[in-house]
Amino acid sequence: MHIIIGLGNPGKEYHRTRHNVGFDVIDVLSEKLGITLSKNAMHGLIGEGFVGGEKVILVKPQTYMNLSGQCVTELVSWYKAPMENVLVIFDDIDLPLGKLRLRKDGSAGTHNGMRSIIGLLGRQDFPRLRVGVGKKPEGWELANWVLSHYATEEDRKVQFDAFLLAADTVIDWIKNGWDSAMRTANAPKK
Repeated sequence: MHIIIGLGNPGKEYHRTRHNVGFDVIDVLSEKLGITLSKNAMHGLIGEGFVGGEKVILVKPQTYMNLSGQCVTELVSWYKAPMENVLVIFDDIDLPLGKLRLRKDGSAGTHNGMRSIIGLLGRQDFPRLRVGVGKKPEGWELANWVLSHYATEEDRKVQFDAFLLAADTVIDWIKNGWDSAMRTANAPKK
């Protein structure tokens, strides 16, 4: 079993903002895998399906970003999935726009959603896929930057390409394991 959690904020006002890249990747995965997120439970919007015989759960927490840990801890407790099979996808201001970074574990850094998850789980040894949204411009408040929409059509294209690559990375991880997924995540952009 694999649980894939994309972080974001529920509500139309947050749709397609930098902070919602986790939701955006889950949307792409949902379409690629034919898994509909139709169940509202454990503080999340959940879809269940199978990939190559492996049960896959896609999740968008509905608690708002800073309380993401509520949903994640309930999921882990309910499904009893091993932590190495729980992948969290989220935005990263320290990565250039559209760049991916796949890691087996790590700290929360400056990300409040990850702080919530690590704080409530009491551990940080679970995989994560960070999607770069770029550094905040000079003079911007961090909250305003991550809650902003992409500035140009080119930015939107770069970010959408990153969502596609992130989804391919997740599918590769489920089907072929960690090493293969690392190669996919680090593949040169076309």
